[in-house]
Amino acid sequence: MANRLPLISLVTKPGCPRVNRLQRQQKLLQFIVVGLIVAIAVPNLYAQPAAAPAQAVAAAPVALPKPTNEHRTIARLIARLMPQHHISSQGLNDTISERALTLYLKSLDPMKLYFYQSDVDEFQRSSKMIDDMVQQGDLSLAYKIFGRFIQRVDERVGVALNLLGSDFDFSKDEQIVIDPDAATYATTPAEADDRWRRQIKYALLDLKDEGKEGDEALNQLRRRYNRYAKRWRGTDNNDILEMYLTAVTTGYDPHSTYMSPRTLKEFTMSMGLSLDGIGAQLREKDGSTIITRVIPGGAAAKHGKLKTDDVIVSVGQADEGPMTDIVEMPLTKVVDQIRGRAGTTVRLGVKPGGVGDVKIYKIVRARIELSESAARGKVIDHVNPETGAEMKIGYINLPSFYLDMNAAKLGAGNFRSSTRDVRKILMDFQNQGVEGIVLDLSKNGGGSLTEAINLTGLFIDSGPVVQVKNSDGSVQKYDDSEAGTTWNGPLVVMTSKFSASASEIFAGAIQDYGRGIVVGDPATHGKGSVQTLMDLAQQIRLNRANFGALKVTLQQFYLPDGESTQLKGVNADVLLPSVTSKMDISESDLKFALQHDTVPAAGHEQYSMVPRDLLQSIRERSASRVSKDEEFDELRERIDLYVAQKELEKVSVNEEKFMARREELNAQKEEEEKELEQQLGNEVVYRDTFYNTEVLNITQDYVEGLRKQNLAQAR
Repeated sequence: MANRLPLISLVTKPGCPRVNRLQRQQKLLQFIVVGLIVAIAVPNLYAQPAAAPAQAVAAAPVALPKPTNEHRTIARLIARLMPQHHISSQGLNDTISERALTLYLKSLDPMKLYFYQSDVDEFQRSSKMIDDMVQQGDLSLAYKIFGRFIQRVDERVGVALNLLGSDFDFSKDEQIVIDPDAATYATTPAEADDRWRRQIKYALLDLKDEGKEGDEALNQLRRRYNRYAKRWRGTDNNDILEMYLTAVTTGYDPHSTYMSPRTLKEFTMSMGLSLDGIGAQLREKDGSTIITRVIPGGAAAKHGKLKTDDVIVSVGQADEGPMTDIVEMPLTKVVDQIRGRAGTTVRLGVKPGGVGDVKIYKIVRARIELSESAARGKVIDHVNPETGAEMKIGYINLPSFYLDMNAAKLGAGNFRSSTRDVRKILMDFQNQGVEGIVLDLSKNGGGSLTEAINLTGLFIDSGPVVQVKNSDGSVQKYDDSEAGTTWNGPLVVMTSKFSASASEIFAGAIQDYGRGIVVGDPATHGKGSVQTLMDLAQQIRLNRANFGALKVTLQQFYLPDGESTQLKGVNADVLLPSVTSKMDISESDLKFALQHDTVPAAGHEQYSMVPRDLLQSIRERSASRVSKDEEFDELRERIDLYVAQKELEKVSVNEEKFMARREELNAQKEEEEKELEQQLGNEVVYRDTFYNTEVLNITQDYVEGLRKQNLAQAR
């Protein structure tokens, strides 16, 4: 159908700057990342610490690694390649330099628990020098800052270990700051010590909520803090380089990163599915291991209980045995513990949503099979709750825009692709007499851009589907060039904040053509940029060397009418309440994300399948039903509680208040678990929930409304 385009990697959210995001490795392969895959950013050690506040306790000097000549070469390469290839064409200047310092400090100390304000003030004096230093291959500032950080970690861990031997008053009404943006750096050792005393109270209450008290809890915290210090002391010079240069590249945008040789190798293995695991993507944030995506067809998806935003706190091997505490453990080591041979069992200690009781999930490791993450369809005999009228509606669950690239390259006639599978489902639906189609992209994180174009072609005759702007400002459009459609009837596209990249291109094109309506969260994820992976050694013709790789954003996507999907995503025509709409998981939640802009519209056919009066009527009828539905009422209550908890800047470490809050959160989670239990089973194509029922109600209203206006077919 259309020109071959880059693969959109199936990875997801956005993570914190401390975490290096990994993307698909292929030489100069352009691809789109939906979310952020995390590698591990590691700490450093170096030079003489600058003077601390007068009362600061002097720590023993640390033997830091040193940068190599190779590292200096890499820094100069990054300084040259970023302005040349980045979509912004922005030079490595003082603005990027100031951003880099902010990101580097945040990657080390996101909650501002280690550095003093005086440390940061000292570093700020070099805030406009990073660009010049990197261009010269000078990495001394990276090591100076990291060396100071190691000193402060040693000091704070020493204080924490001493405090664990003291008594704590849990009846006192004190708080800790949990919002990184609301946190401030301590100005004196006394202030730092008091903050750590409160942090320890919170950790002890957290363990008590898990049923651990006394020496058991104290010893677990001692091991945790010692492991944290050891972890940072174990940082090597490659890790320091990766963390520092990624701070520079993410000063341009959050998806441009530097991968060290080790990270690149690890990434290549994960993208090649050469290791077995649970089929979930993780990121590290503030010492916690967080689920960012459960991959369709993987072991976790089949298990059914692990969800986005869940926090893993411990890992155990086999059906029985000890559980290892992984709080503050480097993500690479966590991944090593979770991975294993297919068919073996791993136990995960999980806090659903990051709060409340720890639940143990036993998951049997397995490889992801394409057939298990493929499109699946079901015909639903839906009854309108208001009129009693029946209608056959075809529902398609599409978890990704997939393509068996190897089979396609070999010319296999029966290679698997999302377009081929959806076409078969649509033809079967027609044979069964369906009157409307629901295409569910609510959990679709992206995939092959070629497939997004080809699949759009199943619903439009022909024409432009996406436009791509290059770093030189030129714009190229990519068309569905195959005339004809497979389905020309009413189409409803389900989306959410998890719908990203290729999903956004499909949904946006359907919307621009007036071919169907989009239902779900107010907007999709909002990632409209393209990255390429550049082998740095090859840039200077050292083909046998491994300098790692630069992932740089060099293109941006636009819909047929010229709007970018970047930052804003695709707006739904009909909105439904959901918790996901309130989660900080979209492109707009990332630091220094590229801005939204437009290009000239590409001419295309306009269908008449979304009349304004009909769309307004559909919105009003849906809003009326939702307002009277008890389950939607309960959902709104959970949304309000979620938002209230999310917006908290501080939480109490008074035991009574702490436990009362936990009880409230646990009750909320229990309700969500009950709802989830009804939806378990990866074999289920369509889940009969109140939310999905309302989508079917909307679809029926849409089909009937088009029929009344004699518009039930695209023309």
